[in-house]
Formats: sequence, C-alpha cells, structure tokens
Amino acid sequence: MRLFFALRPDTDAAARLADVGAKLDLQVPGRRVHPKNHHVTLAFLGEVPDSQLALLERAGRSARARRFTLAFDSLEYWPQSQVVVAAARESPSELLRLAAQLHAATGLPPQRLRAHVTLARKMAQAPVLQAIPTICWDAVSFSLIRSVTSGAESAYTVVHTWPLLDEM
Repeated sequence: MRLFFALRPDTDAAARLADVGAKLDLQVPGRRVHPKNHHVTLAFLGEVPDSQLALLERAGRSARARRFTLAFDSLEYWPQSQVVVAAARESPSELLRLAAQLHAATGLPPQRLRAHVTLARKMAQAPVLQAIPTICWDAVSFSLIRSVTSGAESAYTVVHTWPLLDEM
C-alpha cells in the first residue's frame, strides 16, 4: 500500500483552498486536484508492505508537536513537477519539528519541507497566477493516509489520525 503522513485542512481553509483552485485558468492537459485530496505532506513513505503498518502507527503515536497555524500566501507554478500550489512563504517551527520526527522514526532521510497544497497537476506550462488572500489553516492533528491511484484521480483514505498538543 502507498502511504504518507500529512496534515488535512480545517473546514475554513479547505473551503478557501477549493475556491482558489476552482478559479485557476487551466489549459489541457492540466487538471485540478479534487478538494477532498488537499493536504500538506509531512513524510512520503511510498509503497509499504502491510507488515509495516504497526511500525508506522507507532511512529505517528510517538511524534510530539504543538498545534500551529500555516499561512498560505502565494500561488506558484513548479515546472519540474508541473503543478500549481498554494504555498506558505514561512514554515512554522512546529511543522518542521513534526516532519523531522516522522522522517527519523520511519528511517526516511531528512528533507527540507516547504508547506504547500497542490491545487492542479499536469501543467505543461505556467498559467497566469493571481495574487491570493492569505489562507490560514489551524493544524490540530496529522494523519497517516493511504493513496490509491486509479485513472486520473487518486483516492485518499485516512488510516489513523493523531492530535497535535495544546502545550508541550
């Protein structure tokens, strides 16, 4: 199974991200990411045997970070990935701490995290991107998510969710 740890948007941020995504001027073959799939990846695990699920759940349970707020304040085109993302210019220290803990606990190499939400894929060329109002997202939990790709769209299923802490 294909797995990753991620943040899922709160209700208000989800609605605002969906609105921004709906307003993108896409050219074929570009396609919008369905709002139900919006997330911020903390650690991408890839294909994982079923036998490793308990280990990954232990890693999620052991991760400790305080709640934090993400501020998505720009739209960007990333040509190498051919995606349009809502990006956060600043990454809160608690976000970086959480991602580092998950990487260490799962044996993944450390990775520089830039908080972003993919809004459109398969963008062969840069679209005209408009400025967006800052979208604040209160991160109160994180999840282990399973990804199943069939056809043009991936389906994500939450395997387990853990709360972020009020205080440490």
